Amino acid sequence: MADEVKRFSRREVITQGLRGLGVLAAGTLVGQFAARGLHERTVWQIDPAKCTACGLCATTCVRTPSAVKCVHAFALCGYCKLCTGFFLSQPNALNTGAENQQCPTNAIKRTFIEDPYYEYVIDQQLCIGCARCVKGCTNFGNGSLFLQILHDVHHCQECNMCAIAVACPVQAIVRVPAHEPYLIKKTS
Repeated sequence: MADEVKRFSRREVITQGLRGLGVLAAGTLVGQFAARGLHERTVWQIDPAKCTACGLCATTCVRTPSAVKCVHAFALCGYCKLCTGFFLSQPNALNTGAENQQCPTNAIKRTFIEDPYYEYVIDQQLCIGCARCVKGCTNFGNGSLFLQILHDVHHCQECNMCAIAVACPVQAIVRVPAHEPYLIKKTS
């Protein structure tokens, strides 16, 4: 009797086999969803809270001109007549002459709104990511100008190891979820 082998009916074999396949399929689906969550697509971005506007973004990006561009947080802007992101800290006059501007490529456009307010808009085609305007705005203004890596076919190539991230002295270049590729500058 000890050597007796239990015989399963055909129905029991099929039922147990289907249960096993169901468990395997469920485990595979759970594993795929978990793997997607762990390996969500990310992109490189500059954390505006960490960035010191050192200027390396303009020279170390593999793109020419750099994929890093100045952006403007209009909600933070004071629309000042004397914008230190636009004008040099010691301009020889308050006119829009190139000798008085921070930007070496004339990428910041200044438009009169009403006395004493002006609007400043960045021309992304002209911006080289040098951060001169960002440094001026941060040091003497309210910090409404900041740098971001633009993600489109004409800018960031999504290098596996971003040259700017390697060169950044304060590790301000971070990976962020691709579905939210931009970090918004907030008031402190």
